[in-house]
Amino acid sequence: MKETKKMKTIKEIRVDVSKCNGCLSCEMSCSAAHAMPPYSSVNPARSRISVIMDETKDVYVPIRAGDYAQAECSGRNLYVVEGKEFPECSFCPASCPSRDRFTEPDSGLPVKCDMCESLSVDEPLCVQVCHPGALSYEERQVEVVEQADLPPHGEKEIGLEYLVKRYGLKDVAETVARMVKKAS
Repeated sequence: MKETKKMKTIKEIRVDVSKCNGCLSCEMSCSAAHAMPPYSSVNPARSRISVIMDETKDVYVPIRAGDYAQAECSGRNLYVVEGKEFPECSFCPASCPSRDRFTEPDSGLPVKCDMCESLSVDEPLCVQVCHPGALSYEERQVEVVEQADLPPHGEKEIGLEYLVKRYGLKDVAETVARMVKKAS
C-alpha cells in the first residue's frame, strides 16, 4: 500500500453548552433544510441536530448526527451535568439499531450532519440561527495520510449496506430495478 500525505479541511461545529437556552432554532432550521422539497415543512425528526433537554435543571446540549453504528454499543456510562445524571446514549451522535434518533422518518435510513454543504452557504444553518452563540463554525487545515489502495466508503454505500441488512439484497435490488424502470 502506498501512503500519500495531503492537506484536508476539517469543518467543525463547536458547542458552548453554557450558552444554549434550548430555543431549538438549530433543530427547526436543519429540519426545514432537509424537508422534501427543501423548506416545505418543519419536522424535527428530519433534523441532523438534536437538543437534549432537562428543563427542570436548565440544561440544554445540542448533539449533531454522526456516523452510523451497525450495532448497539456496550457503553453504559452516566454523565453528570450540573447535578443531573444522563445516560451515555443521550449524548451519542450515532444513529444505531437501538434507537430512532438520527434516522430519516420516511425510510428509517441513518442520517449524518452534512454541514449544509448542499445548500452552498458560508456556514451551517444551525450556526447562523443560533442567537445565543452556543454553536460556532470553524474550518482548519490538517495533514492526513491516505492509503491509495483503499476505495472511499461513501454515504451511498453505507445507506445501501443498511438497506441490505434490513430488507435483504433481493428486495433492495428489486426495488432499485423498479425505480430505474419508473425513471426511464
